[in-house]
Amino acid sequence: MRIVRVVPCLAIIALAAGYLVPADATLPLSDRDAITATALDYAEGWYTGDGDRMRRALHPDLAKRIVRTGDDGRSSIDPMTAEELASAAAAGYGTRTPESERQADVEIFDVFGNIVTVRVTIRDWIDYMHVAKFDGRWVIVNVLWDMKPSH
Repeated sequence: MRIVRVVPCLAIIALAAGYLVPADATLPLSDRDAITATALDYAEGWYTGDGDRMRRALHPDLAKRIVRTGDDGRSSIDPMTAEELASAAAAGYGTRTPESERQADVEIFDVFGNIVTVRVTIRDWIDYMHVAKFDGRWVIVNVLWDMKPSH
């Protein structure tokens, strides 16, 4: 995918020339819908405390990671497995977010064959996911995430 920055007066020309094509434009609608449903199973499973719904979205070998920086300035990787994530959802941690504040925005960024990069914006953090078509089903394989700044 090419990323093109275009000054506003040239945007129409760039669009006509094919430079501004959404990343998911090459996906069949059924795959786009299935990828979005997978990402929403993840987010809404978290918010509703539905560990099975969360688990359905995840490949069993999922690796979810965050980079944390300690008081000493040194960084480390804090990992989470599929089972830890589904168990945390089932324990109801996400249900603490009031319904009126729940956010689950899904953006498909890049597509290549049977792999896709997806961004999911949750109320308190942002996930960048690698989603793959595995045995005919779209599942989340990797997640790199970070917390949003505190308000």
